[in-house]
Amino acid sequence: MAAAWILVLGTAVLGLTTAGPVPTSKPNTTWRGCHIGTFKSLSPQEVETFKKAKDALENSLSQINWSCSSRFFPRPWDLRQLQVWERPVALEAELALTLKVLEAVTNEALRDVLDQPLHTLRHIQSQLQACGSAQPTAGPMPRGRLRNWLHRLQKAPKKESPGCLEASVTFNLFRLLTRDLKCVASGHLCV
Repeated sequence: MAAAWILVLGTAVLGLTTAGPVPTSKPNTTWRGCHIGTFKSLSPQEVETFKKAKDALENSLSQINWSCSSRFFPRPWDLRQLQVWERPVALEAELALTLKVLEAVTNEALRDVLDQPLHTLRHIQSQLQACGSAQPTAGPMPRGRLRNWLHRLQKAPKKESPGCLEASVTFNLFRLLTRDLKCVASGHLCV
């Protein structure tokens, strides 16, 4: 009888040691160097600098006669429609395009207004990349909705004029900061 119990206990211990970690329902944002959770909300000063930049960009755009063929940030663009692991990927692509477009603004008056928001966006991007590089690299390849969104963001600079890119990025800026960033920072809690 004792030998049977030892055999059962030994089998159970060996089974548990090879089973791997038990998944949790909490967002995994505790990787070394990953502080994306701090962006669940921006400070009032940061929001105000982005508001000033957005207002200045909109004022600049209103003085230009431009016609855009499409919106590459469609209204139904909602990161909650993606799986949790896909959300940072989409946000990083959205952020990269936003930075590329805003860094290319040539109007000197806008450059001064954009300085602090660009600094904040670069910081967010670096934190997002720190979180992404800390995650396992053997994840699934983008497909479905994520692949479509990434493709849309990737081809936008080739398809749209600089004015249309600037307009789309400007009109999407607060959604990026208040919804998309907050959703990624909230991890599994964003539903």
